[in-house]
Amino acid sequence: MRRILVVVMLGLAVLAARSLSLYAGRVAAAPQSTAVFDADGKLKLPVGYRHWVFVGAPLTPNGLNNGKAGFPEYHHVYVEEKNLDVYLKTGSFPEGTVIVKELTRVLDPTFPDGSRAEPSGRGYFNGEFNGMDVTVKDSKRFANTNGWGFFNFGHHPLPYAESAKEASAAECAGCHASFVAKTDMTWVQFYPILRGR
Repeated sequence: MRRILVVVMLGLAVLAARSLSLYAGRVAAAPQSTAVFDADGKLKLPVGYRHWVFVGAPLTPNGLNNGKAGFPEYHHVYVEEKNLDVYLKTGSFPEGTVIVKELTRVLDPTFPDGSRAEPSGRGYFNGEFNGMDVTVKDSKRFANTNGWGFFNFGHHPLPYAESAKEASAAECAGCHASFVAKTDMTWVQFYPILRGR
């Protein structure tokens, strides 16, 4: 009886050790962030972001802003599901979060306000890709801009730049700090999935 007990306990110990090593291996392999920086500190162009969660696409067309909208394109915003889940639970994005804002022009306007008529009715429709901005949450790296770094990969048609240096506070972070510092430097009011937390 004693021999059977020793064999069973030894077997359980081996199984426990093996399970622990498999779990530890998975935890160590899990990426903390999809942000990849080169040796000069430039952010590399994110990949696969169109498969992330699409949170919305606000539009401020020229036709509604006297021909001079600051961002006249649709803003298609994507965030990884794992980071969105944390935000929805806590109201704050986790360290390493990458948010992609890909711009698209309004499709060939036919009316002075920038709209056009389609079978579904008169409105605004997505045209060509026209640039990308990316934000990365890293409280240590971007301590001077409330923990977020801002990057511009070009405001022009494809292809985008392969890497981007951090934008100055005057270009991006200053506006975010002035208007959305209380919502983790993110314009959550424009995205129903974020404001519905």
